Amino acid sequence: MVIPAEIIFQKEVMNSNCTDLDSLLKLYYLPASYGIIFVFGLVGNIISISIYLTKLRPWKSSSIIMVNLALTDLLYVLTMPFLVHYYGNEDFWMLGDFTCRFVRFAFHFHLYGSILFLSCVAVFRYMVVIQPLRVVQLQQKCWGIAACSAVWIIAAAEISPMLTIISINTENNKTKCLDFASTLPINVVREYDWVLTILGFFLPLVLVFTCYIGVVKQLSNGPGPSSSGRKRARRVTVLVLVVFAICFLPYHILRVLWIEIQSTTMSCMKNIVHAAYIISRPVAGFNTFFNLALYTLSGDKFRRAFLGCFHSECWSRRCKL
Repeated sequence: MVIPAEIIFQKEVMNSNCTDLDSLLKLYYLPASYGIIFVFGLVGNIISISIYLTKLRPWKSSSIIMVNLALTDLLYVLTMPFLVHYYGNEDFWMLGDFTCRFVRFAFHFHLYGSILFLSCVAVFRYMVVIQPLRVVQLQQKCWGIAACSAVWIIAAAEISPMLTIISINTENNKTKCLDFASTLPINVVREYDWVLTILGFFLPLVLVFTCYIGVVKQLSNGPGPSSSGRKRARRVTVLVLVVFAICFLPYHILRVLWIEIQSTTMSCMKNIVHAAYIISRPVAGFNTFFNLALYTLSGDKFRRAFLGCFHSECWSRRCKL
């Protein structure tokens, strides 16, 4: 059977358009998105950490968790200039194998560290609502230190295999720092991706959703002791659930789909899925903006200190100038 030349030409045009979409997203969308994350994330997290260090001492367990969450965000945003340079330079990596591994590792360490820290926040807020009389005990430093130590260890254990998987790749005299889900051969990452997605994301998602349901049920029974604190716990839990749904869920679904579809022959469909996956990567990093909102919702002291920084210190400096 002879395939008409017009059909072949149309397929070539469609494949070319799909490939062009991937290239445009990498050249313009990724550098712009990562640049925004870097600027706002760097300023916001430095201010947040400074407030916790200087104005909110002595720390409680919740403060310790928030500081560690901000540190993971800061580690992530500090790698953004490398990615802005890489994608703005048309996927040409010039910074060596070690830097490539570090940048990719930092993204995933931030991702799964944030997921675990946000899960801790949801659990702590759940306990505030369910066991309000034990709030003072839960706010002891030892609980915060234990929770953060566990998060760092678990996140490192989850992500450490990537150090051996991710590497630079040279093709047509062009060196690339491949994303984890684009590493070849694809069989190397498929099983690990499923394990990481289930254990690193879906189990924490179930935990956060369970906490949300528990908070809603408890508050539906009417106000009780420390009603304002319980309402704040509901707002924080809802925000954490929103971060999981908007930032983390699309990324994990599209990453699994992209890895699974790479072995098929549907070239244009592959490029469409890849384009969607590219879009989801900075969206997953935008959780740092939600984290900044989380700090202000977690307590009135942080909100007053944050607003006071801009209304008193910063504005008075401008007046002096």
